[in-house]
Amino acid sequence: MTREDSKTEAGTAKDKKASAIQLAADYGPLLIFFGVYFATDILTATAALVAASLLALVVSWAAVRRVPWLPLLAAVVLSIFGGLTLIFEDDLFIKIKPTIVQLLFAAVLLGGLAIRKVWLKMVIGRAMKLPDEAWRTLTIRFAIFFIIMALANEVVWRSFSTDLWVTFDTFGQMAITFIFLASQYPFIARNYIEDEGEDEEAGTDQ
Repeated sequence: MTREDSKTEAGTAKDKKASAIQLAADYGPLLIFFGVYFATDILTATAALVAASLLALVVSWAAVRRVPWLPLLAAVVLSIFGGLTLIFEDDLFIKIKPTIVQLLFAAVLLGGLAIRKVWLKMVIGRAMKLPDEAWRTLTIRFAIFFIIMALANEVVWRSFSTDLWVTFDTFGQMAITFIFLASQYPFIARNYIEDEGEDEEAGTDQ
């Protein structure tokens, strides 16, 4: 095994570790929120959610020495609206938090395109190589998805019980997000740029 291969494997292992940690940081606090809510009440669950989210940021930093800006932005908004929920003892603030976060994500992505910055590429570009035009298309799709999710959150919390909203916020949004990501796979596969080293190795094998 060459030194370059060793570095590549080490980088891949590090990326996988970072992805696993980020997945736990993204969805672990939500699962805690769900469990605490149905065991106690919305205020206690909100306090647990804020604490778990801040802890997830600390763990992410300790493990990979970096915190992606999307989870950081979400944690900041959560801390603000979670704090307002606890101060005023009003669950309105925690219910509109997902709406604010999703719209902020959409605004950041679309605002980036307006100034010719493809933020999505900067966030996940290390995981896959795509042409710039594909990144712009993917950015628009993600922005539209965030807007739709914001609207869905508004419909659910305004029209249904808190129990149903908590379930939707925890499992509904998680499931819809996974379905959306899976739906983008064909587009990504069509536009994926193979690594030059992989192409050369494949040619040698042939």
